[in-house]
Amino acid sequence: MDAPYELLETLEPRIARVLAHNPSAFTYYGTQTYLIGNEEVAVVDPGPDLPEHVEALLHAIGGRRVAAIMCTHTHRDHSPAAKPLANVTGAPVIGCAPLALETVGPRADAAFDGDYSPDRILEDDESVDVDGIAIIAVATPGHTSNHLCFAVGDALLTGDHVMGWSTTVVVPPDGEMAAYMASLDKLRQRQDRIYYPAHGPAVTKPQQYVRGLMGHRMQREKQILRLVGEMPRDIPDIVANAYPGLDPRLVTAAGGSVLAHLLDLEKRGLVVREGEQWLRL
Repeated sequence: MDAPYELLETLEPRIARVLAHNPSAFTYYGTQTYLIGNEEVAVVDPGPDLPEHVEALLHAIGGRRVAAIMCTHTHRDHSPAAKPLANVTGAPVIGCAPLALETVGPRADAAFDGDYSPDRILEDDESVDVDGIAIIAVATPGHTSNHLCFAVGDALLTGDHVMGWSTTVVVPPDGEMAAYMASLDKLRQRQDRIYYPAHGPAVTKPQQYVRGLMGHRMQREKQILRLVGEMPRDIPDIVANAYPGLDPRLVTAAGGSVLAHLLDLEKRGLVVREGEQWLRL
């Protein structure tokens, strides 16, 4: 892919990024690590532990003090570089709570980082002051239960909760659809000017974009209800009917999303499962 890997790109005053060279069907061109501040910096989502990416971050930091290394969540494309970066800079690791779970069967997206060990865990609305800027945690569970976004003035760094190129993977047991939808609604009610996601381009009309994401999930829910209302179906059958022509690399992720919808519908008393089959009540 022709992407500006390992280069520091200034997006606006006091917000810059470095793109990690880890492209995939789930990371787009790769993980975008953000540097917040001028005289001193915070590093948000340090990314995968790739030597060339860590070196690029150190080069981008230059001689500046690193006040904090901050992680939105603990998937391996987001947090592993925190440890080597902290070892070199002496900066504290601050942000999401540690979480290392595995789904039943293979994961579609990145697995969890079992080595993540924060010096400080941020709760919703807690902040870190860096270079005169308050970086405020916004709790957004759903993609993972420990997911945070970070507000920097009227910009929001959205991690994987809102991505600029694709819908977010929500895979049980830790990913939860009801929590994800509630977190989207939480963002919809905010007045952020712009989103900077960990993957994909910036989102310049945040509220409109979030409404679209919520509408898409609600349409998917209706589609699943219709399919299991026609006849009992297992998840592969639902995926085959709901996602015609799907890229084979995304089938597992689609199955996880369908399961997340079904578990939410089950809690609401709208569907029931009998073995591997799901049917509408």
